[in-house]
Amino acid sequence: MTEAFIPNTIPHFLGEFPAHWQVLRIKNLFQEIDSRSETGNEELLSVSHYTGVTLKRESLENEDDHISNAESLVGYKLVEKNDLVINIMLAWNGSLGISPFNGITSPAYCVYRIKGNNNPDYFGYLFTTNLFKAEFRRNSTGIIDSRLRLYSDKLFSIFSVVPPKDEQDEIVQYIKAQEEKINLFIQKKQRFIELLKEQRQIVIHQVVTKGINSNVKIKHTGIEWLGDVPEHWEIRRLKECLIGKLKYGANESGEEYNPTWFRYIRITDFSLDGKLDDENKLSLPPEIGIEYELHDGDILFARSGATVGKTFQFHFVSEEEKYCYAGYLIKATPDENVILSDFLFNYTNSKAFENWKNSIFNKATIENIGADKYSVLKIPIPPIEEQKQIVKHIKTETTTIDTAIAKAEREIELITEYKQAMIAEAVMGKRSEL
Repeated sequence: MTEAFIPNTIPHFLGEFPAHWQVLRIKNLFQEIDSRSETGNEELLSVSHYTGVTLKRESLENEDDHISNAESLVGYKLVEKNDLVINIMLAWNGSLGISPFNGITSPAYCVYRIKGNNNPDYFGYLFTTNLFKAEFRRNSTGIIDSRLRLYSDKLFSIFSVVPPKDEQDEIVQYIKAQEEKINLFIQKKQRFIELLKEQRQIVIHQVVTKGINSNVKIKHTGIEWLGDVPEHWEIRRLKECLIGKLKYGANESGEEYNPTWFRYIRITDFSLDGKLDDENKLSLPPEIGIEYELHDGDILFARSGATVGKTFQFHFVSEEEKYCYAGYLIKATPDENVILSDFLFNYTNSKAFENWKNSIFNKATIENIGADKYSVLKIPIPPIEEQKQIVKHIKTETTTIDTAIAKAEREIELITEYKQAMIAEAVMGKRSEL
């Protein structure tokens, strides 16, 4: 027999909702399922607060990537279509979803199956709202975010609103229709951003390989991916343009941030626009960090993984801090008597650099660019004064493009925020039309 609540005993966190809806504990809505794979051959599923439950293979960067680091998937938890899958370590962040697939998932996750005449998709939406994420956090066990766990007994003790089944279906249908419009808008904006970035790359490529003066004499470099360059420019290998050698970062686990230590810079600390994020900072003690110290204008090259070949120009966030960098990054300190940091960074955002990367990848089964390959990257080097003119020209020509990109990215942020608000209102019996 399920339990319902009279109005004056409804949990405060639920706020307002239609008076005819029920309030039940989650234990009355879902049962935990712990069936295990005997072969490990089922489709491996992934759980994310961004995408819900998806096929793991669709997130792989390359066909040759391993679908899992585990030696065997035997013993992984079986998932059926419409099951609720929760990463109990990140439930507070909305890392859960209703599975559209049959498959298997990590033994560390929990799998739940809907009870009675209910629509699982309704609760999938409900449980990812800020309302429920806050309640999941409150019921999770642990001292800090990275140690929080939402165990089944705690999950089952939480109360949920329960609309009649026909209203659950109507709400799900409404949300999906709104999502379709929003996702189409986002796709169009993302494509617009891609086109702007391609345009930006063309502008940069033209001047870092041909210069500003269209009447200058050119010469053949004999380098397929580079083409022709002005006759008076030099061609040098990257290692000939640096102070010191290319240097790998520290293979260390960062510690809790300490402003008197070195701030530990990882690839994930850079945002999509290449700016250094000031959240989730880590540190290394001075005796380690000093060996990997960063200076303003250093160029960091990513050597493997999803960001391989991406570059970042390091700039101090605070003059009070000292900085070092992690092992998946390679540091290059430009000799500004030979090449300006800004010129080198722009060159690594040109089509020529992309062509070079593709020529490297075509020869390797795994996309990995080490210091040995970066060191022999050939770069066209104008005189320093001409480099300054080129850098200034790029800044002028790309300002409008960068403004348009920032505007489109902000529009995506706003519509995403609207989407979250729309879902939060709809699952609580309110509506806001797009």
